[in-house]
Amino acid sequence: MRDTLRLPTSPGFWRSPLRGPRFTSVLGLVLLAGITVLFVTGLLSYAAYNPNLASVNDKTPDKGLLGFYLFSWPTDPHWLYRLTQGVHVTLGVTLIPVLLAKLWSVLPKLFALPPVRSLTHGLERLSLLLLVGGGLFEFATGVLNVQLDYLFPGSFYPLHFYGAWVFFAAFLAHAALKMPMALRNVRRMREGAPEAGELGGSKAPEPDPPSVSRRGALGFVGAGSLLLFATTVGRSFDGLRGTALLAPHGGAEPGTGPNGFQINKTAAYAGIRAAESGADAWRLVLTGRTGTIRLSRTELEQLSLHSAELPIACVEGWSTSDQRWRGVRLRDLAALVGHDGEPPDVFVESLQSHGAFRHAALRANQVADPRSLLALYVNDAPLTPDHGYPARVIVPAAPGVLNTKWVARMTFGRL
Repeated sequence: MRDTLRLPTSPGFWRSPLRGPRFTSVLGLVLLAGITVLFVTGLLSYAAYNPNLASVNDKTPDKGLLGFYLFSWPTDPHWLYRLTQGVHVTLGVTLIPVLLAKLWSVLPKLFALPPVRSLTHGLERLSLLLLVGGGLFEFATGVLNVQLDYLFPGSFYPLHFYGAWVFFAAFLAHAALKMPMALRNVRRMREGAPEAGELGGSKAPEPDPPSVSRRGALGFVGAGSLLLFATTVGRSFDGLRGTALLAPHGGAEPGTGPNGFQINKTAAYAGIRAAESGADAWRLVLTGRTGTIRLSRTELEQLSLHSAELPIACVEGWSTSDQRWRGVRLRDLAALVGHDGEPPDVFVESLQSHGAFRHAALRANQVADPRSLLALYVNDAPLTPDHGYPARVIVPAAPGVLNTKWVARMTFGRL
């Protein structure tokens, strides 16, 4: 007789015939691979900011030992950050249906009694709590940041960074405990053997009649992931951007002509005033070993100009195709203030009056790259105000926020 006490702690409360070790195992193995890639690409994104270079680049100054892996971010290949961050964000969105289905499949375990049967069981329950809470937190904050409508208190960077370490530690502990059983269940499923071996006590003892097979349910989850992938991935590719229906930088390019490609913030949003950025008033201030010089845009145009084809790639996962930039090499600007030969690091300041990344630091290897420019033109036309007029930095493989727009001052040397 079925238990008439309809409480979540009662086995009779959970009636779905879909729950079971095989359903949970397949979803778990997909998440094992996907979340590992998410974690690695997330760490690479953090390294790309060169947080050990300067405090303005470091959004998690209390990281301590968690920054053990950091390295100087390279400039080759020039599409590196476009790839790693595009994979990170697109894969994260794509895995949402899998994560929700996995949490649903083991929901009865959260209400199992007694809550703790032994020390080992207690540790497993703790890891599960951190896993579920951490997973929901990481995916929720990531999606909110991608949508540029961030609602949580505090800064996205430390919340997402520290949350990722907590979540992934719990994820590894849980995977170590459940991996052998998950692999056995999937192997038995492929061999056509009867389902056996309960995974987390989630299988209903008295299930309702099925309305869909477990294979059909897995197909439904996969179709949901495929739909999210198809409506997200296009924002990184010209010609496909219109398919990115769920992405803030999907749809048509914002304008036409040489400057008609995506931006993250407009000149109006950044508080750029024409009185400061106009050609007559604006001067680039360069400081280095031999002192300080000031150059107008006209004087910059009279220097040796070079071209580089580079994309803009943002932490929110969107990117442009390669744009043709033209301007003065950063290493040539360093030479103007006494840094001949190997150029040093540089501290870049913007006219931007509010918002994040008004200042940024670049490493010596980024300054030295011949493709790193203080750009004056893009696609053979002068920069528009929204693209950084009168001058902006463009560096291969760097996150978009380090490609400072509306540059006012550059200080070469010790930061």
